Amino acid sequence: MVMGGLDIGTSGCKCTVMRADGKVLSSCYREYGVSRRAGAHEADPAVIWDTAKHVIRDACSQSPEPVQALAVTSFGESVVLLDDGGEPLAPAMLYTDPRGQEQSERLSRELGEQRIFDMCGHSPNAMYSLPKLMYLRETQPELFTRVRHILPIHAYIVYRLCGTAVTDYSLAARTMMLDVRKLDWCDELLAAGGVMRSVLPKVVPPGTAAGEILPDLATELSLPKGAVMVIGCHDQVAAAIGAGALCPGVAVNGSGTVECFTPVFGGIPAQTDLMRQNGYAIVPAVDGLYVTYAFIFTGGALLQWYRDHFAVAAKAEAEKSGRSVYAVLDSKVRSDPTGLFVLPHFAGAATPYMDSGAKGAVVGLLLEHDERDLYRALLEGVAYESRVNLERLAQSGVSIGSIRATGGGARSRVWLQIKADILGKPIETLEVDEAGTVGSLMLAGLACGCYATLDQAMALAKTKARIEPAADRIRYDLSYERYKRVYDAVKSIYA
Repeated sequence: MVMGGLDIGTSGCKCTVMRADGKVLSSCYREYGVSRRAGAHEADPAVIWDTAKHVIRDACSQSPEPVQALAVTSFGESVVLLDDGGEPLAPAMLYTDPRGQEQSERLSRELGEQRIFDMCGHSPNAMYSLPKLMYLRETQPELFTRVRHILPIHAYIVYRLCGTAVTDYSLAARTMMLDVRKLDWCDELLAAGGVMRSVLPKVVPPGTAAGEILPDLATELSLPKGAVMVIGCHDQVAAAIGAGALCPGVAVNGSGTVECFTPVFGGIPAQTDLMRQNGYAIVPAVDGLYVTYAFIFTGGALLQWYRDHFAVAAKAEAEKSGRSVYAVLDSKVRSDPTGLFVLPHFAGAATPYMDSGAKGAVVGLLLEHDERDLYRALLEGVAYESRVNLERLAQSGVSIGSIRATGGGARSRVWLQIKADILGKPIETLEVDEAGTVGSLMLAGLACGCYATLDQAMALAKTKARIEPAADRIRYDLSYERYKRVYDAVKSIYA
């Protein structure tokens, strides 16, 4: 059997085609732009749909065998509003979009943070869909009356592909509207936010067959008639599946636009106060397992920012040599710690602060520093912030022994070594870098009976290399203790 996996990220999407035995037949990636301006961070649903069609068509047409099932995963929090003709009514607000802050605070006052967390497993925050929907309903009431569907990104793509409106547990949870115990929409939160249940998709387990490809799209996308469209999950859950890391003590480090660690645990913990206080959500995944996310809004986004604004010479060298810009930048990085501190809050702070007003900073610059030091400092800053998160997770009762790296950042041996040294934990890489698409493929195979169980599918995940912390990693420890004071210092300036 041949399966396809479509993984939709914040800045691009990838489609991979694979046989049931794990052999990759074809793959296609395409980047797209999002709009980040003061007061509004948005993605165009039409652009995402067109790009998704492009990568599906290219990957499927290059495959020597027809794709019988296609599963879709995506980034979370954003939703698409559709009218009665199935057309988007507005851009999709990204998780970093500051709108909805007032509505989030109102929900906290009216229902109480603990009550909200007990219901949906998430503390109220403007990054989630519900406060943003409230903002739209209050500021554009005429638009809101025309809404017939509210769909997470993967659900929007599946709807366009087969005409069925469904979503899975993990992405429904990221709307802040799912009851994580009942695994269905929470009527109390819907009432508080003024959202009708009728416009929301049916909630199903990840890996559920949604329907067959629409006939008029089959030919356009090089898919056979009758190909099954499968609802996937949140891209971080998909990465955990694709990395074969759905077990306690192991965390996937998804290193894309967002830097995210995804540890797994069985059932909802009895004591969740520390998780709530640190912004760690409780997200239903598969087979009774739950995950949480420790994440930084700007992981790879920081490197893209550096690439676009400072890497002129590296871009020229990359074009000449046929290497990626990041490979060129890595080759010039010095081996010693920089002594600089980059606070990676360039789009606000995620866990454990959940501070949408936080500012980024570069601290400690001297005249002898150059562009190589700034680039390495960005890599270090993400790793220092990750260590803060791993320490807070351990205090909350979620311990991580080893890490499996996925995403674009997993291709950088330099960055992986910096992470291993600063975190003090071994990091394993995988035979396939993009575990999110592989996780999608596994769910597609599960939906169509190609795999009897998810464990059987995850057995295909193979590790490639193991990066151990260096013997002299202690040299980062003093710097880390200083780094932990930077957030409060910067906040005191901008409070």
